[in-house]
Amino acid sequence: MAKRPLTLLLANPRGFCAGVERAIEIVERALAKYGPPVYVRHEIVHNRFVVEGLRAKGAVFVDELEAVPDDRPVIFSAHGVPKRVPAEAARRNLFYLDATCPLVSKVHREAERHHREGRLTLLIGHAGHPEVIGTMGQLPEAAIRLVETVEDAEALQVPDPERLAYVTQTTLSLDDTAAIVATLQRRFPAIAGPAKQDICYATTNRQEAVKRLAGRCEALLVVGAPNSSNSKRLVEVAERGGCRFAALVERAADIPWDRLDGVATLGLTAGASAPEALVEEVIEAFRQRYDVTVTDGPGPREDVHFKLPRALAEPDAA
Repeated sequence: MAKRPLTLLLANPRGFCAGVERAIEIVERALAKYGPPVYVRHEIVHNRFVVEGLRAKGAVFVDELEAVPDDRPVIFSAHGVPKRVPAEAARRNLFYLDATCPLVSKVHREAERHHREGRLTLLIGHAGHPEVIGTMGQLPEAAIRLVETVEDAEALQVPDPERLAYVTQTTLSLDDTAAIVATLQRRFPAIAGPAKQDICYATTNRQEAVKRLAGRCEALLVVGAPNSSNSKRLVEVAERGGCRFAALVERAADIPWDRLDGVATLGLTAGASAPEALVEEVIEAFRQRYDVTVTDGPGPREDVHFKLPRALAEPDAA
């Protein structure tokens, strides 16, 4: 029986960003240089496939530093950590490597600058996300507040509207964040913001790529983890862009075949912490059922590269 034709439109860019690549390389180089086990506080990035691959090489993932022995290296995840974490590591004389994405670190520095200059800092982001916990943990509790929605921005009361600033989580929806910022600027005209938006280049590029695809496909799948903020935002962008169905899948086994019945053109992308191997796995699953034509969409070329920590950039870590 002949297979039905299916056109797969691949979003570009998709998948790993420079911050994720750097974080994974830090773990791999640390394992090569110091030998296993190397401890990692929280998931290095939000992807089970990546985490399990590193675990198989000797990485040990823990929730807090109390689970780390005194004589082994520990790595902080790409999402960033509250200041209390490196302070505790220093108190214990632990050797630690910070895999925080440099673009997240930039947000930390912005928040600290606003605090030094006497401003209350508003963080636009999602409660409970590791990046948000890390950013809020850069300042005293009374010096930073979380704003999640336009409604939060409308209801916000501050002690001094003239001494106010905002920063944002790096993986938010561009459109949602713009609406929140517009509300804050209308209510508090003196509010200070970043010179350049905090939402990172990778989040921006992946959302714009999905917007370009959304009007050309009937459905769209995002390869990514359910706890990945940037991946979940891609699903929302697709739905707003006109896809009648969009969904997040971790692996090929999660493809919702019943919801794709009758679809002739399917969009496919991956969040910034999803490896291309998982995209290829999904494509292969479709080839088993359909006569697939794969088309790569247009998009900007990403050539961002972040330096490794000095301890791992030495020749003997290669």
